[in-house]
Amino acid sequence: MTWQLFELLLKASVMTIFVSSISILLGLGFAILLSAMRMSGNLLLINFARVFISFFRGVPLLVQLLLIFNLLPALGLSLSSLATALIGLSLCTAAYQAENLRGGFEGVPPGLIESAEMAGFSPTQTFLHIRTPIALRMTFPALVNEAILILKASSLVSVVGLIELTKMAQNLAASTYMPLPIFASAGLIYLAINLVVAAIGRRAEVALPGLPAK
Repeated sequence: MTWQLFELLLKASVMTIFVSSISILLGLGFAILLSAMRMSGNLLLINFARVFISFFRGVPLLVQLLLIFNLLPALGLSLSSLATALIGLSLCTAAYQAENLRGGFEGVPPGLIESAEMAGFSPTQTFLHIRTPIALRMTFPALVNEAILILKASSLVSVVGLIELTKMAQNLAASTYMPLPIFASAGLIYLAINLVVAAIGRRAEVALPGLPAK
């Protein structure tokens, strides 16, 4: 194992971090929308959210990526490997984050909602300014854990041809015939990234108002 090979793995890990970060943020936004659908009172929106969450939590991510990779071109939409990876990871994490947030939304004290209504807040304003911030604070540890899971699951996007950390490790192992040191190095890089994310999550959890310090 040489520094040149390790440097290639480090460069590929930048793509892993980028894809994971964007997917987590997009997924969080969609998860909030799904939660709003679940609480809308509209039966059509409620059922759509339920079916979406059930599908993307029940089907393996690898299968989801392959479906998107093969289905969209069949519909006339030609996407890059990066776009395919972002769509697949974002939709998958949105389903899990929506379930995490559901517990947070259900835990919002009714008195706060009543106070917002008395203050003249519209249902949308109450959802955005009262319900959502409280739900995010209450479910923050679960959301950090989901971020770590997505970072690890991002290794599956190699099946759609995206050159990220796992794909680079596979290519280097095939060309150098040194799978053990290369995959061990890739594993250490994944571990280091996740340890950093976990440490940032712990610090943020302590700093956020409304969360108990640990």
